[in-house]
Amino acid sequence: MKLFVIADLHLSFGVNKPMDIFGGWENHVSRIEENWQKKVCSEDMVVLPGDLSWGMNFQQARADFAFVNGLNGRKIISKGNHDYWWTTKNKMDNFLSENGFDTIKILHNNHYAFGDIGICGTRGWINDNSEPADAKVLAREAGRLEMSIQSALKEHLKPVVFLHYPPVYGSDRNLDMLEVLYRYDIKEVFYGHLHGNAKNYAVNGLSEGINYHLVSSDFLQFDPMEITKIVQSDNS
Repeated sequence: MKLFVIADLHLSFGVNKPMDIFGGWENHVSRIEENWQKKVCSEDMVVLPGDLSWGMNFQQARADFAFVNGLNGRKIISKGNHDYWWTTKNKMDNFLSENGFDTIKILHNNHYAFGDIGICGTRGWINDNSEPADAKVLAREAGRLEMSIQSALKEHLKPVVFLHYPPVYGSDRNLDMLEVLYRYDIKEVFYGHLHGNAKNYAVNGLSEGINYHLVSSDFLQFDPMEITKIVQSDNS
């Protein structure tokens, strides 16, 4: 059993939102499918930290979920800034069940076990709490991250964190999120969101005791990244 991660699939089977208008995104869906099916087996797990679908609601996103459900392995999906279809966990779970999307689970204030690892996470937010509205969202996201981590610790699992927004970006620091990461001694953080020139400012490696990994799909060349040894090594 192996663990993989890839963020920012930006699927749009149900809406007119082509990604190939951006450099490097040509045929990205077929590239994801080909790479995924070559390396991921049915017993494996793939974490998808946000921006799965451009659909604005379940109806528009249904074909995107059907595509992901048909790929090999079990999938854990968390929220991104473009996942406008996202709603309450109960409604999302019902949507998955009603449509037979039985290989997909939602990561929201909870965790999922991978051996003795706890897969934890939330969306996060921008690295700026100067605006009152942003500060409120940041506090809420930090609380959701803590809730997710605590749920894993209650089952004696080692938390590994998956976010959509980077908690560090260039010289910027998202203090709300970092406070939670440090308080629970998180060592591995995987995140997406950054594309194009923004990837040049990504922190991808060890920074202040935490090992950060940028896993946006274009950064990974639309090829899911296996992280089994990374998370198991950190847990040893």
